[in-house]
Parts: sequence; C-alpha cells; structure tokens
Amino acid sequence: MNDTTAAPAGSLIPDGVAAITTIHFALIALVAIAAIAAILIGMRLKRRRTHAARQVDRNAREAGVSLRQPDHAPLSEAELTQPKPKPQSSATPTPAPAATPSVAPTPAPLPTTPPAMPAPAASEEPAVANDPLSDEPVAAAAPMDASPATEAAPAQPAADVTRPEDQPITLLKGLGPKLTQKLAEHGITTVGDMAALSEAQAQALDAQLGPFSGRMARDRWLEQARLLASGDRQGFEAVFGRL
Repeated sequence: MNDTTAAPAGSLIPDGVAAITTIHFALIALVAIAAIAAILIGMRLKRRRTHAARQVDRNAREAGVSLRQPDHAPLSEAELTQPKPKPQSSATPTPAPAATPSVAPTPAPLPTTPPAMPAPAASEEPAVANDPLSDEPVAAAAPMDASPATEAAPAQPAADVTRPEDQPITLLKGLGPKLTQKLAEHGITTVGDMAALSEAQAQALDAQLGPFSGRMARDRWLEQARLLASGDRQGFEAVFGRL
C-alpha cells in the first residue's frame, strides 16, 4: 500500500491520453505558424501594391497625366426614387381655330303673282276649199310585195364567247374545293393560267400547296390544263376520261 502511494504522478495518466494531447498541441502550433505565414504574405503583398501605386503615380506625374479618383458617393434614396423630369418642348402649340358654325342660306321668296299664261295661238283653218285638187279621189297605193332580200333574216343564236383557256380550273381531274381555293390565292383560276406555267413555276407552286404538295405531278394538272386550253376536248377525254 505504501508503494502505490509513493508512485510518480506521470504513471497515473494513461499512455493514449498523453498521445492525443501531444497531437492537439502540434496541430495548434501548425495553425499558429500558418496564420503567421499568411499575415506575413499579406503584408508583403500590401507592400507590393503600395509600391506599385506609388510607381504609377510617379510615372503619371512625369508624363503630365492627372489621375482623378472616381466619385463613388452613393446616391440618396430620394435621387433614386425621384423620376427624371421630361424635357419640355420649347415650341408652344398653336390652338386650333374655332369652328365657324355654318349658316344655312336664306331661301329666295316665292313670287306672289302667278306667271302670265301665253295666249293660245289662233287656230289656222286648212285652206282646203280653194285647192282645185281637193275634190279628186286619191288612188290607193298598191300593196308592195316583200322581196326575199328585204325580209329580215332570222336571228342567229348567240355564239359561245367563252374561250377554251378561260374555262374554270375546277374542270381538272383531282382538284377539290380546298385545292381550288389554294390555287386562287396564287392567281390560278382558269385552265389557261395553269397551262401558262413552266415546269419550274409549276414545281415552285406545288411546293407552296402545303399538305397538297405533290398532287400537281401525280394528277398531271399541267397536261390536263394544256389539253383543255388548246380546245382538244376529245384528246383530254381519251386520256383522263369524260368531263
């Protein structure tokens, strides 16, 4: 029992606790060294920036250039919220002239006295009594036979004035109301309009028909239109069927 009491104090601390304490002190020392190094580096960088600024000022003074510091004064809240005044126009607007009320013209007074009626002309009696030929009978005119040349020719029936190329585009096979409207938007309303298109123009028009693109070549509209525009109805019906 006396031996235990006389043991040194260091032997009472476990070995693991001593090692952890040593590691903590070592970490604190490393952090302190890093902080001192950062402070020294910052001081050196600041010294370099100060030296560079002085060198710039010296070079500017030697070159005769004045360095002005920008005014970084913050704007007040009133200046930020107050709207800028609109520039007033120097020209004074000329007032529009007042409209003068229109005065209806005064109608002319109607005449109170009726106009004088012209006197009836004296009736002249035909001087038939003194005519010696008045008693002679007048020979009746012989009836005139109408000659074949003078007889009116019977009216001829009106000829059909519609030209083949002026026939409507709806005669083409495979052309419905929607396609007719589409073609009318591009100025194609008759078979003559379609027949006058070249191959390049027909391809360009077909590309603008949207969902109906390709119908022009498939239904052979150019060939149909050229047959109808030339008046070859028999040739059209022989190839494409009856109209």
